[in-house]
Amino acid sequence: MDLCEMPMKTIAAIHTAAPMVEPIKQLFAEHLPEVRLFNILDESLIQDVIRDGRVTCHTSRRLLGYYFAGVDAGADLIFNTCSSVGEVADLASDLLPIPIVKIDDAMCARAVRQCMRIGVLATLPTTLEPTIRLVLRHAERLSKTVEVVEGLAEGAFAAVISGDAAQHDALILNTARCMSERVDLLLLAQGSMARMEKRLADETGKLVLSSPLSGVLHVKDRLSQIL
Repeated sequence: MDLCEMPMKTIAAIHTAAPMVEPIKQLFAEHLPEVRLFNILDESLIQDVIRDGRVTCHTSRRLLGYYFAGVDAGADLIFNTCSSVGEVADLASDLLPIPIVKIDDAMCARAVRQCMRIGVLATLPTTLEPTIRLVLRHAERLSKTVEVVEGLAEGAFAAVISGDAAQHDALILNTARCMSERVDLLLLAQGSMARMEKRLADETGKLVLSSPLSGVLHVKDRLSQIL
């Protein structure tokens, strides 16, 4: 059955960062206009992850509560838009009565299929580490050996929080340049970095992948499987 012939589906997007809300809304409007989207935002989740340096049991429990709130609100699918908490989404997939899609899952799978030397670029270690683990899990599923090069743009997150977007971008660009000779592909670990995808590709000459569009298209694919 074609997606446009199906009854309207409802998606709950779970966010930990306000800047992700509008770009995701725009992507859904462009690629899934027939879907009802509602957003649940709690920025204290990512603030707690950064403070603690990891996703604690307390943060996991709160996030699971938002997933189930989406179910209770009538969602047919949960869209997790924060890579730092993606491993909680993996846990939730065995608990929820509906599918859950991680924003970065399709991106990481594509990276593993296409390249062997993958650079993972992030502005927070709490995003860098789970993204690397996700890349390695996809490689294991495909019985493929990949080399992962870590790139942490130190200071970039603090710069953007303070309102210095130019410094944020410069630090990311500098990190990408330092990594580029050792990789075949650059993977942007945070959805908020997607606006730099073309610039980084132009500056480094490497294929650069970001998660928002591929994540939304992954949602579209999963919806087509829901009868």
